[in-house]
Amino acid sequence: MKLADVMSGAGLSIYAVVALLLFVIAFLAIVVRTYAPGSTARYDADARIPFSDDEPGPASRARE
Repeated sequence: MKLADVMSGAGLSIYAVVALLLFVIAFLAIVVRTYAPGSTARYDADARIPFSDDEPGPASRARE
């Protein structure tokens, strides 16, 4: 008896299907959240964070 025979008879293929479904659900949730109406302002504000000089970052504190 080979290991392949034992594993194929164990009925473990449902785990692959469940993992695939979880991945698809997570991917779709990320896509929907990213492209949802109203998220543009948040992402625009987040994109400007590196250019803001409001608070000194760790590099500028080290020089003081």
